[in-house]
Amino acid sequence: MLFEGQIHDFRAWLPWNREKKEKRALRAIIEQRRRVLSKEQVAKDSAAILEQIEQSPRFQSAKVVLLYYPVHNEVDLRPLLEKYYHEKTMLLPVTHRRYIEVRPYDGEDMMRRGHFGIPEPQTERYRGRIDMIFVPGVAFDHHRNRIGRGGGYYDKFLRHHNSSFQVGVCYDFQLKKTEIPHSWLDHKVDRVITPTRKISR
Repeated sequence: MLFEGQIHDFRAWLPWNREKKEKRALRAIIEQRRRVLSKEQVAKDSAAILEQIEQSPRFQSAKVVLLYYPVHNEVDLRPLLEKYYHEKTMLLPVTHRRYIEVRPYDGEDMMRRGHFGIPEPQTERYRGRIDMIFVPGVAFDHHRNRIGRGGGYYDKFLRHHNSSFQVGVCYDFQLKKTEIPHSWLDHKVDRVITPTRKISR
């Protein structure tokens, strides 16, 4: 018969529990480093990524594009919203308790703070095809694995949009040379873009 301490040790040994623990540790380290970035560094690195995106033939030909609203010094892709929403359908996510829905961006006047304090479009839900999806992440690796914010919202959403071209964006220090902890529930992206690197399948 197992004692309470032995049960705890056994649970900690289980692969999925080890993976969760490793993710939490990596997430804490990288989140801390990202949050202390200066506004100047965020702007500089975001601009380098934006330039790569705008030069991409996939982006140029895409008619429907999903972005995200940056929090805590994430790479800022918002300039694409204002620049392209008159010629492309530019989407932003709206996070509910268990899932993400997407809505078209129609100018700053149509934005309101949502459940998590993140600005969200007040337009009707979009249900059509999405050509290109840009995904935030805490960490990526050279196999295009991703560690997200921890809620699992994007993994579920991306699995339902496999036909969309999915791009992770991050700073150079968030792209790891060694494989990051992941499981079959974690969804790989098709490409990762940093200010100086581009990793594609």
